[in-house]
Amino acid sequence: MPADAHGSRSTEGYSEAACFVIDSLKQIGSQWRLIVLHDLQEGEKRFNELKRSTGANSRTLSRVLDDLREMGFVDRRLEEDAPVATYYSLTPKGRSLCPVFDEIEAWAQEWLDEPLVDGG
Repeated sequence: MPADAHGSRSTEGYSEAACFVIDSLKQIGSQWRLIVLHDLQEGEKRFNELKRSTGANSRTLSRVLDDLREMGFVDRRLEEDAPVATYYSLTPKGRSLCPVFDEIEAWAQEWLDEPLVDGG
């Protein structure tokens, strides 16, 4: 990707379709965002359930959930019974990613020898 005068990446010179892909990946493309979004496909989960199932620490998970809520991918629901419980689920925008994850998974099963566990 070309760099602009300030050294940052720009999408200048790329097709509009490629720009949409790049912009999409910028929004959902972090490792933890993808893990949380993928995990919530199973349905609504409490914070500690997400923490266990994703392996994220509390600080990271809290930050990621806040980001995903701000972007409109995740809803938060508070249940004020004793003890207070916080539940997270996908919004319609978040659920619209489920077929995308299915396609990526199918592609990976066909074309990748082994999944990368450490992200690199």
